[in-house]
Amino acid sequence: MTSHSFEITKVATFDAAHYLPDGPAESPYTRLHGHSFQVEATVAGAPQPPVGWVADLAELDGALRAVALELDHGLLNEKPGLESPTLENLCLYFAERLKRQFPGLSRIKVSRPTIGESCALTI
Repeated sequence: MTSHSFEITKVATFDAAHYLPDGPAESPYTRLHGHSFQVEATVAGAPQPPVGWVADLAELDGALRAVALELDHGLLNEKPGLESPTLENLCLYFAERLKRQFPGLSRIKVSRPTIGESCALTI
């Protein structure tokens, strides 16, 4: 019998301010500014009985939105682990908070759609 592997993804958004304390001198990155962020969490695996899904999309949605809510309308630099709130560190922040509940977590992507920037972490 052939087993299939699937990926399911949920998306959440948040708005937050940040600055890069160690950014290039005289660059706009070192000044306080804000972005609208989008984060995607992907869980991969074989469908699990009895329902036949990889994971409960509603549970993934709730968990992802809860982490995004922690950051929404705040200063990212004030969160432990985000003292230098790069897209890379944001990916790690979300992965660390979701991995325990979703062992099949395979990818986190954080983007700033209005300026066409993104970063993806493959787990």
